[in-house]
Amino acid sequence: MESVGETDVREGKDAAVDAAHLDEASEGSVAPKPGSGSFRTWPVLLMSAAHLVHDVYTGFLAPLLPLFIRKLSLSLAEAGFLTTVMQFPSLLNPMIGSLADRAGGRWFVILAPTLSAVPMCLAGLAPTYSVLLVLLFAAGLSTSLFHVPAPVLVARLSGARRGRGMSLYMTGGELARALSPLVAVSAVAAFGLEGMYSIAAVALLASGWMYLMLRNVQVSPPRRQHGGMWETWREMRPLLLPLAGILCARGLMHASLTAFLPTFIEQETGSLWMGGAALTVFFSAGVTGVLAAGTLSDRYGRRRSLLCALALAPVALFAFAGSTGPWRVGALAVTGFTLLSTTPVMLAMVQDRATRSPAAANGLFMMVSFIARSAIVVLAGLCGDHFGLQTTYYVSAALGLMALPLVFLLPASDRRGGDR
Repeated sequence: MESVGETDVREGKDAAVDAAHLDEASEGSVAPKPGSGSFRTWPVLLMSAAHLVHDVYTGFLAPLLPLFIRKLSLSLAEAGFLTTVMQFPSLLNPMIGSLADRAGGRWFVILAPTLSAVPMCLAGLAPTYSVLLVLLFAAGLSTSLFHVPAPVLVARLSGARRGRGMSLYMTGGELARALSPLVAVSAVAAFGLEGMYSIAAVALLASGWMYLMLRNVQVSPPRRQHGGMWETWREMRPLLLPLAGILCARGLMHASLTAFLPTFIEQETGSLWMGGAALTVFFSAGVTGVLAAGTLSDRYGRRRSLLCALALAPVALFAFAGSTGPWRVGALAVTGFTLLSTTPVMLAMVQDRATRSPAAANGLFMMVSFIARSAIVVLAGLCGDHFGLQTTYYVSAALGLMALPLVFLLPASDRRGGDR
């Protein structure tokens, strides 16, 4: 097995080969092979902005859920099922990725903000629970149409600095988490729940702008290079199996913080405001971590960067759970920085390895991530109910350390930014 610090001796040869190949796409567009070409800053920033716009709309459900409960007289179980229905299309991610590879995923990326915004903004008009379920399922399907091919396009626009591109792309999504509740509440205050459809116009403008900027960029490789789903799985299996283990090991940390951090702080301090402020600290530090992680992985290597983040996050979480005052705030910030920074590195790893069907490969990764995340959120809640949230944080930090050996099982990359 190759070590984490090993330098790729074929790097120069592969760079020359990558630079010599261009993928001719339909409609006269040209897509450079991932790993070649310069970093196209403005298109990558556009993708980050599109990620921000898209995820702001799809984040409306949580802040508006009390209004849906009151309007449709929903039970808590029915309300909880809304989130499940919206996430269910994630199971289709591999098939969506395969379709994007074959049909050209550029259009998925361009249209998805509008296709997600329209059902989310019409949800306030839903007269029945069944209609609301249909609208949320449509928004969830559009979410997959965006998130599966978008990292592939970012990889192609990033040249040899895919890590940096993934960081910028993911930053848009992290910022959307903070902005979405504010936008949703402001829209309801201005137009009412049933008048929110008017703010879908922003998504229409975003899709039009993306079309103008991306009309000559192709997401998928040449048709002759496409592999089937089984071929994609065989290519990605050495990477996805260790990553699945890493996602499960770090998953309890992620779930217990994102879902229950405000509750934990409110239980200790009696202040709901302090709980919200803690979540803001966590996600704000996470934005910084996401922004830095990919660039660092380009420079120092994917596995080394992932190893450092996965080693520091559990230690910081231990410190957070066991400290008070300013030390607790600092430990929470370090936890957010390191824990959330792992996602762009893993996305870059997937695109490093995917050669024939990059969108299908990303779909497989996202499906694995969804399954791991969904199962572990329930486990985090059960652990909190039986042992308390502080103990849950200690347990999740201990389990997070189990991800470290799995990093050494990740295959070495034969591209820049892979392993050094």
